[in-house]
Amino acid sequence: MMKIISTNIGERLKIEYKGKIIETGIFKKQVHEPIFLGEEDVVGDSVIDRKYHGGIDQAVYAYGEEHYHFWRKKFPDADWEYGMFGENLTVSELEETEIHVGDTYKVGGVIIEVTKPREPCMKLGLRFGTQKVVKDFWNSSKSGVYFKVLQTGNVKEGDEFELLKRDVSKPTIAQVYESLKM
Repeated sequence: MMKIISTNIGERLKIEYKGKIIETGIFKKQVHEPIFLGEEDVVGDSVIDRKYHGGIDQAVYAYGEEHYHFWRKKFPDADWEYGMFGENLTVSELEETEIHVGDTYKVGGVIIEVTKPREPCMKLGLRFGTQKVVKDFWNSSKSGVYFKVLQTGNVKEGDEFELLKRDVSKPTIAQVYESLKM
């Protein structure tokens, strides 16, 4: 069963990259109190580029805890902590090949619906200290999942995902992610 292992919040940071100042919220840190999932974002979390993050269909980003094992082998020198991928929720047993667009879950006091995979950008490379991770991320099926918040409220570490609706007529997150690569 999927369960929240870590809740993560990021502050707005300015990073120098190739002679330019880039603003980002990807440097998320684990917090040990409940976080509030709002209609368009997580309260208290910095969302900088609203074209690609935040908003109705990208209000919450979740990433699989088990995926961390895969990435640690590829990037052993990274500064490993939950939130590395810019996720608000680090979740156990999250598997993109089994989660369908439109699947709906109750978690904590919230109801969320699966919308789409995350598409990596250079800011993930900033987080890892190398842009190589962006290409490797695209070449994996480990995209993580964006959710729409149907009922706002708090979630916390240990909250389990209760499947309310599965929509097998729609593609899995892994299938959508693969189609973006073409």
